[in-house]
Amino acid sequence: MNENTSGPPPTGTDLPPGPTRRVALVTGGNRGIGAQIAHQLATHGMTVLVGSRDPAHGAGAVADLRAAGADAHPLVLDVTDPATIDNAAAEIRAGYGRLDVLVNNAGIAGRLDSQAPGLADMDTVRATFETNVFGVIGVTEAMLPLLQRSAGARVVNISSDVGSLGQTTDPDHYMSKIPAGLAYGPSKTALNAVTVQYAKELGPDGILVNAAAPGACDTDFTRGSGLAAPRTAAQGAAVAVRLADLPADGATGGFFGEDGPVRW
Repeated sequence: MNENTSGPPPTGTDLPPGPTRRVALVTGGNRGIGAQIAHQLATHGMTVLVGSRDPAHGAGAVADLRAAGADAHPLVLDVTDPATIDNAAAEIRAGYGRLDVLVNNAGIAGRLDSQAPGLADMDTVRATFETNVFGVIGVTEAMLPLLQRSAGARVVNISSDVGSLGQTTDPDHYMSKIPAGLAYGPSKTALNAVTVQYAKELGPDGILVNAAAPGACDTDFTRGSGLAAPRTAAQGAAVAVRLADLPADGATGGFFGEDGPVRW
């Protein structure tokens, strides 16, 4: 699997030369903001690996991207399944030898009717953290040796404004009006903390790690939640893509939205 082919990645010792394009992996890249991130990264000239739990959904998303001229390839990846994470890392290592951009986009909202303090369902809380926090750590750890082989890797963790303690505790900010919950919001706050720790550790290697707040976008993720979602998925994706394409002297260990830094 190199930039001139559309088939599956090669295996064994007969490997292609290293690709000239930057190689990007987008988890949960088959729909919503993830699909838009994949599309926009491809328009920036990158080879895009579309991570998806469901092979059919991943293949469909890749077909759409290729129809638009993208160099895109499906990758089966469930961020809660260590076996698929390891397999994905092995495929990238065999096909490319490195990873230049990792966008940890896969996430879940959890059951919104079972997150309120006093009524919280612990299975919902655990499942949300399993995907939104532990899944990001698991994928990043597996991909780290590949990122370290890049000349200047970028890691973007898709967070949320609801993960901002500064905004949610500000009585003048609309985020303070969001109903209290013990799963989704806290999981994004934890993800922000994880982002800072990776940034501290990987900065000396030239790897920039940041969290992105796409804003409330009209996707399957927000539909049915009762929350206003005035932004398009493409608008939300642009925040992450900007962070994925930062120059060598770009920011690291930050939390950014469309208008710049977001309060922690």
